[in-house]
Amino acid sequence: MFQITDEKDLQALSESEELEFKLAQGKDGRGKLPDDFWPTYSAMANTRGGYVVLGVKEKRGSLTVVGIQDINTVQKQLFDIANNKAKVNINLLTNEDVKQINIDNKLLLVIRIPSAKRENKPVYLNNQPMKETYIRLHEGDQHCDEEQVKRMMAEQIESCRDDKILIGYNFDDIELESLRAYKNLLAVAKPQHPWLELDLFDMFKKLGGWRKDRASGEEGLTLAGILMFGNWDAIQEALPNYFVDYRERDEANTERWVDRLYPDGSWSGNIFDFYRRTYRKLTNDLKVPFELQDGVRLDESKAHEAIREALVNTLVHADYTGRSSILIVKRPDLYGFRNPGLMRVPPELAVKGGESDCRNRRMHQMFLMIGAGERAGSGVPKIYSGWRWANWRTPKLYEKQTPSEQTLLELSTVSLIPKEITELLGSLFGDSFYSLGELEQMIVTTAAIEGWVNHERSCQLTSKHSRDVTLALPRLVDKGFLVSSGEKKDKSYSLPGMEPPSPEDVFTNVLTSIDRLTHNVNSLTYSEDGLTHKELNAEKKSDDRDEKGRFISDMLDKPFVDELDSLTEHYRTELNALGVRAREQRRLDIDTMKMLIKDLCRGHYISVAVLEVLLDRKPQSLRQNYLKPMVSEGVLKMAFPHKPNSPMQGYTAL
Repeated sequence: MFQITDEKDLQALSESEELEFKLAQGKDGRGKLPDDFWPTYSAMANTRGGYVVLGVKEKRGSLTVVGIQDINTVQKQLFDIANNKAKVNINLLTNEDVKQINIDNKLLLVIRIPSAKRENKPVYLNNQPMKETYIRLHEGDQHCDEEQVKRMMAEQIESCRDDKILIGYNFDDIELESLRAYKNLLAVAKPQHPWLELDLFDMFKKLGGWRKDRASGEEGLTLAGILMFGNWDAIQEALPNYFVDYRERDEANTERWVDRLYPDGSWSGNIFDFYRRTYRKLTNDLKVPFELQDGVRLDESKAHEAIREALVNTLVHADYTGRSSILIVKRPDLYGFRNPGLMRVPPELAVKGGESDCRNRRMHQMFLMIGAGERAGSGVPKIYSGWRWANWRTPKLYEKQTPSEQTLLELSTVSLIPKEITELLGSLFGDSFYSLGELEQMIVTTAAIEGWVNHERSCQLTSKHSRDVTLALPRLVDKGFLVSSGEKKDKSYSLPGMEPPSPEDVFTNVLTSIDRLTHNVNSLTYSEDGLTHKELNAEKKSDDRDEKGRFISDMLDKPFVDELDSLTEHYRTELNALGVRAREQRRLDIDTMKMLIKDLCRGHYISVAVLEVLLDRKPQSLRQNYLKPMVSEGVLKMAFPHKPNSPMQGYTAL
């Protein structure tokens, strides 16, 4: 339970997405558990847990301590309803999770809602799992769709997802060359192993690729067997959403790849063959320093081990029924790993190690047999220690709920603290920087390297709880190591005097032109010397507009299309032509829409308001379904990445 002693603590904690404030006054003003507590309970339990503080009024980001007069009655209501199966299917709360605190003689009720274990999800209300199951997205509670609920139910029942026997499949669906190659690797890893004396089918059975259910008598290929060694047709029939993809880029800020591996008919497409081919590509130019062990030179470094573990982790923890693909990216500055499905163990616990709940245990065991992968929850710590050994930046492990559930791991090959950053920190803070704790040093260093840092990014740097980060950030501001900008969930931090430009900084001095004061440029009748206003606007180039009418600023690296009316008629027509397909077809597949968005974002930043008009799509749909995912995939870049929710945000293609 975190400590709150005054309103300043409340304001600091309000930046966390794992915290919710509710008034809890009731009609008589004495106190009542608010009805909207329970959707928050469900949402936090189904994601990563959190805290609800009752007795605080929140309005436009400002918090006011009101207190609860009859707090014991509210606390009794909480447990009475939590134990009522007709209201909520499971009570996760204990007496230790509920505390009364006193601020300025006003009593507040602090409720810790733990994250439900996989076996207890979904947590739902009113006996309606399909309609009243919630998840926490950003700081809000949102309904789960039926697909998400069904996935939680499958996770609850199937401890090992790849143990399932597939009816109608047989050994003819196995790629024998893959199985022979696996046997060769087993012989290298365990040359005396008795399974090496078996024929391929018997070895396959021992590995768990084929099993018999003793209760039902049913036997056949397992999902693990098909995934690991199956041929492409069999995999596609068993798992229609299955796809594996490796992309290698020669530049950080480009979508163009110089090498790609995906199931194209020239190879099996199964997990084992993808692992073999991808691992070689990931490590083929990774240097091996001279190092001896027991008098023998090592042919792999700890960085090799970390990359292998990251690859295996991605493959064995994936939810192959999910909509995302397996995606591995190699860039000069980064190794990226994405798998469908959320982590079964919270990221902060996975980084610490010791807890393991593998989604595909039979596949994991198959990798362990050939010396790939780690046991008992030690895989992620091994990745982190390998990156520390190489003196590279702390890995970034995080999850995404939208547009589909996925887990991402980014391994940066940028030096932990480059020489120029060390010199910068020394010139700004002197020896006082080294008096900071490890977490605080890491936050300040990240702000120096990346230009800014926020609560979410800071949480990715440490295995400590997000509350530790929440309290560390205002401390660093108080000590003068960081300056803050923005409010609450949109707050970011940077080094003093090095704040990145905000939308307000960039657009404040823009001169208001005549056409901005009108509602519709096409309805203008004003003319000068026979020219319409639109034509005048095209001819008169402002100091803050380029020859196409795009806004320019020395604070931005590219022009900005902030409104269509300011563009020249020729360029506006050109952009309209790019978006015509979306305007004429209400239903476009995702890849086509992404291609159109990328074309519209090429060569400049463009606002969501302009994209809304050009594509005839609602702004919320554009942000959630396309823009945010494309930023995460490295296809688009934001003009103001430290202000992701700004209404003046713009996007450009990389």
